[in-house]
Amino acid sequence: MIGSNKIEHLNSFLQQTNIAQLVSMFDLLPDMLFWIKNTDSQIIYANSAFQQHIGANSLEQAIGLTDYDFAPPHLARQYVVDDQRVMAGQTVDDRLEMNILKNGELRWFTTSKRILLDQHQQVIGTYGVSRHLEKTSLALTGMQAVKIPVEYIRANYMHDICIVKLAELSHLSISALERRFKKYLNKTPKQFINEVRLENARRLLIETTLPIAMIASECGFADPSYFTRQFTKLFDEKPSDFRLSFNTG
Repeated sequence: MIGSNKIEHLNSFLQQTNIAQLVSMFDLLPDMLFWIKNTDSQIIYANSAFQQHIGANSLEQAIGLTDYDFAPPHLARQYVVDDQRVMAGQTVDDRLEMNILKNGELRWFTTSKRILLDQHQQVIGTYGVSRHLEKTSLALTGMQAVKIPVEYIRANYMHDICIVKLAELSHLSISALERRFKKYLNKTPKQFINEVRLENARRLLIETTLPIAMIASECGFADPSYFTRQFTKLFDEKPSDFRLSFNTG
């Protein structure tokens, strides 16, 4: 009963609080991107770091934008689909992802998203945070631990990549290399290679008219059927459906 009273008191307090005061605190965190979107995935609030990240000079410039206004189409698609899933009840927790800065450079972020409800428990949008890992000293230490194999994979994903070769480049045993990937990326080297290949395939599906089988080959997949299965598993839709959604959108 005491616990219930505490929750009621907290809810009453939050209803009386100027939430804008709390939200503005995110401007004090330069390594943290914070945003709020409506049900159409339009930005209705973005902290200073997020504004800078997307190239907006003010909050007014950011309001009303969607990810398609500032991110590459294949990434924007992922973010918007994420929003829809979150509004359907899923959550995104500390997902490690490569993002693209305004100048085109690739950087590491961890992202979390939640559903946004009004006082009547109706869905009114989503909110989320992304942390720029390379701006925090603790994260830098971790990322340095896998920097060499990660950069090699990103440069050579279209070729056969041998785990033994990755271990040699890193001056590690195979087991030590796998432990580092699990610790800092939360996935095995093979999983990371697969995701890098699929991410590049998704980009080519939008930016080119190459046949899907050729895209699979150029991204390191010898078997088009295996490519389709892996693509569908990661992105919840077939490569052909993904491409069609952009051509008819």
